[in-house]
Amino acid sequence: MKTLLDLENWNRKEHFAHFRQMEEPFFGATVEIDCTKAYQTAKGLNASFFIYYLHKTLVAVNAIENFRYRIAEDQIYINDRIDASATIGREDGTFGFSLIEYDADFKVFEQTALKEIERIQTTTGLFTREFKDDNVIHFSAIPWLNFTSLTHARSFTYPDSCPKVSFGKMMTSETGKRTISMAVYVHHGLMDGLHLGQFVDYFQELMNS
Repeated sequence: MKTLLDLENWNRKEHFAHFRQMEEPFFGATVEIDCTKAYQTAKGLNASFFIYYLHKTLVAVNAIENFRYRIAEDQIYINDRIDASATIGREDGTFGFSLIEYDADFKVFEQTALKEIERIQTTTGLFTREFKDDNVIHFSAIPWLNFTSLTHARSFTYPDSCPKVSFGKMMTSETGKRTISMAVYVHHGLMDGLHLGQFVDYFQELMNS
């Protein structure tokens, strides 16, 4: 479900009009996340760390309203729920785009994710299903690379307002502290650095819990 944002009375109306006309309206940042506690928690649950931090990402995304905004035909809609379209790798080195529905309950989400991951890994091709709605984030993991910045392949003619979140290789220090790079790219017509900062802070809080 989604509702129409009252654009005329939105305090970011001028910001939206300014940034949405740009060829590249997305901006982003790469930050280092402390994942020491989160990794321990995931292993204690006998859960995939990838699924665990994907779930925490969606918890944070769904908590920050601006991350649930999407643009359609000059209007902004507020989605009730945001899911994940994550890239899922296969043994042959290819990957496919998945659709993993969000649930606040991790155990429910975990089972949904495991089923979708298995489906992708037993199919071929990039698009193995339809994506009728845009209430998703574009999500990817690059566990082979400890990056400090990241770019995305984008078609500027394609109407896209979905946030993009990527994670890098987990690093472990001599003291046992674990960190991971997280890159977040968002549409500047829908949010500013304030909202991006709120998302990162809340995500780190969730990873520490």
